[in-house]
Amino acid sequence: MRTAITVLSALLVFALQAPAAPKPPAPSNGPKATVIRNTNLYVAPDNGSNRMAEITPGREMVILEKSGPWLRVFANTDEETSKSQDAPVFGHEAAAVPVSGWMQAAGVISADTPKGDLILFGAAASQEIDAMLPRAPQAVAQGARLLYQRMQDLFPQSPLTPEAAWRSADIRWQLQKADVMSLPSAHEKDAYLRETIDDEELRKLKKNYPNSKWADLADWDMLDNKVCGDWQGAPKCPQKESEMYEKYAQDHPASPRAPEALYNAVYRQGALSDIYGANGDDKKAGEAKARAVAIAGTIATKYPQSDYAARAASLVYQLQESIPIYGTDRQ
Repeated sequence: MRTAITVLSALLVFALQAPAAPKPPAPSNGPKATVIRNTNLYVAPDNGSNRMAEITPGREMVILEKSGPWLRVFANTDEETSKSQDAPVFGHEAAAVPVSGWMQAAGVISADTPKGDLILFGAAASQEIDAMLPRAPQAVAQGARLLYQRMQDLFPQSPLTPEAAWRSADIRWQLQKADVMSLPSAHEKDAYLRETIDDEELRKLKKNYPNSKWADLADWDMLDNKVCGDWQGAPKCPQKESEMYEKYAQDHPASPRAPEALYNAVYRQGALSDIYGANGDDKKAGEAKARAVAIAGTIATKYPQSDYAARAASLVYQLQESIPIYGTDRQ
């Protein structure tokens, strides 16, 4: 992404070459679009003209004019600085002035593109997979998120739109979570002592798709703001988190995350058993062990095909054999 200084320099070049050019029409005068590949923006519809900027996948733009295989567009090249970090340039969340220029039409997707929703979703999914590769730059994940957003904007009636909305919000959440958890405050025991991850997009998702799989997943992500940092060997945090995960599974039994929530509760009850045992409180240690066994049984009954049923059974075995789950092996 070019810096603001580079873009300003390019604009000055354009102004010198075409001083008498009329002011471009407002962005709302054309159809919205985006690109699925890095695309150069030129001063004129000619590869030999001065290059103004590079438009990256998912950036929102408006098509103003067509000339053969070329399009004149307003396109956002700025870093995202709005509250939502990805506010569309031309919509109600406008946050920046786009740059006007020409680009080749190949790779440009608009609402008129046949199967455009499928194309954008596929491009976003591919970038999302690439973002998971070792040492992948953060910009790849951001590109996936923007492509999912543009899919929603351009094709609001597509059956893929709810999933795209969820993936966009989740990618943003995971990126912010990684930043928050990299801070020293992430090691504080209590959650309120660290920075809070912004849940604006997830709440919007829940409002738009209530009582859905995507709302269930949004609630799962938002639990991250409630979990403790370092337990510091105290029972308060694992007890609180165990109750939190059990409640999630009870409130969202059809959620894809329900088995994992129950497994997390089993692990925390197992940890509680070890913590209480290390403190000499055998009664509470036994109660926590019994609770872990009971929750594991719920997973085996409700979600027998889930990997978490087997993983919970493994934890129960460790508890029954007095193999520590949390802390140092005491044997």
